[in-house]
Order: sequence, then C-alpha cells, then structure tokens
Amino acid sequence: MRRRHPVPTLWLMTDERMGEALWEAVRRLPRGAGIVFRHHATPPAERRQLFARLLRLARARGLVLVRAGDLPMRGEMGVHRGRSRSLVTWPVHNAGEARLARQAGADVAFVSPVFGTRSHPGARGLGVRRAEALARTLPMVRIALGGMNARRFRMLHRFDGWAAIDAWLR
Repeated sequence: MRRRHPVPTLWLMTDERMGEALWEAVRRLPRGAGIVFRHHATPPAERRQLFARLLRLARARGLVLVRAGDLPMRGEMGVHRGRSRSLVTWPVHNAGEARLARQAGADVAFVSPVFGTRSHPGARGLGVRRAEALARTLPMVRIALGGMNARRFRMLHRFDGWAAIDAWLR
C-alpha cells in the first residue's frame, strides 16, 4: 500500500454549509479519524487558506485530511476520487461507481446515501439491505455515509466505519 497513515474508520465530510461549526466538528473527532475537505464552492485562494488552517489542526489532533476536487493542496494526506501516492477515497452510490473504485485501487469507499440526509434533501437512501449488498462487492475499507451516526452504524454489518456531517455537529 502507498499510504503513510492508518485508514480511518470515522470520518467528517466538510462543506460550506458548516460555516464556523466546522471547527467544533473537528474538535469532536477522535484521534485517528479522517476528514474529507469538500469546500468546492469556495474560491481557490480562500479554499487553500481554509485547507491550510484545517491541516494544522488535523496534524495537531492526529487526524487524516483528504482533499476532494481538482485543486491540489499543500500537505494533503490523500485525495477523494482521484489519483494519489497516498490515501485514495472514493464515493460509491451504485454498482458502476463500485467498479470505478475497484479500478482506481481506492483504499476507502464511501457507500452512500445509506439513509436519507439533509445534504441531499428529498433523495432516497439506499437502505440497509442495498447498502450492504453494495459494500459486499468492495475489497477496500467500506464506510457508510448518509444520515449516519454511531447508533445507526451499529445496525450495519458489512461496513468498517461511518462518516457524517451533522452527527459531528451535535
């Protein structure tokens, strides 16, 4: 494997909706957890500054920070849906994306949405049975995403961990 860091099983997915609550959410993460930085709508210069600030906090707290999107970031520990010499994570919403994750040699697959989520209002979740069937096809670390929290994770059997936004904000 090409990664320098252990693969986290708990993850925070970031986005602009979090605002200043991002910092509270990061402080709630246990050591060894991961963060996928997804501030796609933030202008590049501001995005780099935010990433740099988050990277300092992640390093101080023993967290793994992965960037999403095409804009490379100094100090990134991996990429979400891309190529990297380090950790590669991949979104998996269906069988086609599961195939792409396998072809890319991803280290982590985020299977989503398992349940309905505020991030995608009105979108139907996969449900436990379909999400677990999809996870079964993945030979990498499988992370449940979408309406997840620790209680819901305990209902699942084919996943190694879970990711969320809102669960880390409460």
